[in-house]
Amino acid sequence: MDFNEKNATNAVLDSFSKIKDKRLKQIMNSIITHLHEVVKEVEPTEDEWMKAIMFLTKTGQKCDDRRQEFILLSDVLGVSMLLDAINNRKTKDETETTVLGPFHAPSSTMSNGENIAKNVVGDDCIVSGNVFDVNKNLIAGASIEVWQSGPDGLYDVQKEGDVVDLRATFISLEDGSYLFRTVKPQFYPIPVDGPVGDLLNNLDRHPFRPAHIHFMVKADGYKDLVTHVFIDGDKYLQSDTVFAVKKSLIRNLEKGFDSDENKECYYLNFDIVMEKKLKGTINSSL
Repeated sequence: MDFNEKNATNAVLDSFSKIKDKRLKQIMNSIITHLHEVVKEVEPTEDEWMKAIMFLTKTGQKCDDRRQEFILLSDVLGVSMLLDAINNRKTKDETETTVLGPFHAPSSTMSNGENIAKNVVGDDCIVSGNVFDVNKNLIAGASIEVWQSGPDGLYDVQKEGDVVDLRATFISLEDGSYLFRTVKPQFYPIPVDGPVGDLLNNLDRHPFRPAHIHFMVKADGYKDLVTHVFIDGDKYLQSDTVFAVKKSLIRNLEKGFDSDENKECYYLNFDIVMEKKLKGTINSSL
């Protein structure tokens, strides 16, 4: 009764008193407390609040089984990377994590050495490395899922049809090694044809991500790893629109020659260091 500015927050918090799930109660108490503080500080008009509601509505309407606009929103606001930092605090020498991104999709397993670029034309690139644990023990049988955008700046799931391109899963060999062929990654803009693009424009921020390849690595007994490898020298390394760049994940591209294919190519080496999974923990990359 008599809901007003002074008692509003306590009134809502009191309504949560019977919540049995302690974690849910903690989360809802924090959300309401901070949300009410923002409203009191900013004092939005009813028109502004309706615009905020419509923004979230349009964000949901832009989502489908091939695109996740809410992940994109979380990314550009830095929430995804903050969540990553909290949940993946670096403890030893393991490879650092970074965002999953909105364009992950299932992929088929290919043999080491195969080319994941099936329907695109670009500068040839060989990506290779080894999978270790933090004690430098080689890890055989690790699942290495990779995906990237094409030279046109688009992922396969952004295109019409069901063609799977520039994504695959590889299995590390007995010596822990992996190798695959692809095209040289390029910087690209995140999708700007939706509410997140409109938001970036209103904030006077660019939509570009530096050149990178996504990795999701899994091995029995080890923590799942979601990360990228970034290309040194890219002009957007210092201003990635989703704040995902970490210095330890930047690598040089070296020019070389692919003797098996008898042509010039780039070489990119990316070793992966995994951390042992604590007993009783469950992996939850997705």
